[in-house]
Amino acid sequence: QVQLVESGGGLVQPGGSLRLSCAASGSISSLTSMHWYRQAPGTQREWVASISSGGDTAYPDSVKGRFTISRDNAKNMMYLQMNSLKPEDTAVYYCNIFSSRLAVSYWGQGTQVTVSS
Repeated sequence: QVQLVESGGGLVQPGGSLRLSCAASGSISSLTSMHWYRQAPGTQREWVASISSGGDTAYPDSVKGRFTISRDNAKNMMYLQMNSLKPEDTAVYYCNIFSSRLAVSYWGQGTQVTVSS
């Protein structure tokens, strides 16, 4: 069973940057899409970023131009570079990998990001 572990979260000042990492326990197939989600207390989980098996990326307007998703299949890793952070970005961030071959999604346990002065 594939397991994902997020890291890189923490406390950062508004306008600062963080780089989140997500490590997979097994090999990352090229036939996967990778995603980041976030969830603040009392809110539903929100989609943040996606990257397709072909490398196409997508973002919601709330983070477009500030966040960048990337993947390294050889290292079984995915990343989320977050720049110009705002207090509204405060949330637990979760990585997700969807396997089209297995028709199943894998989720990490989340990492806390807090943006505060």
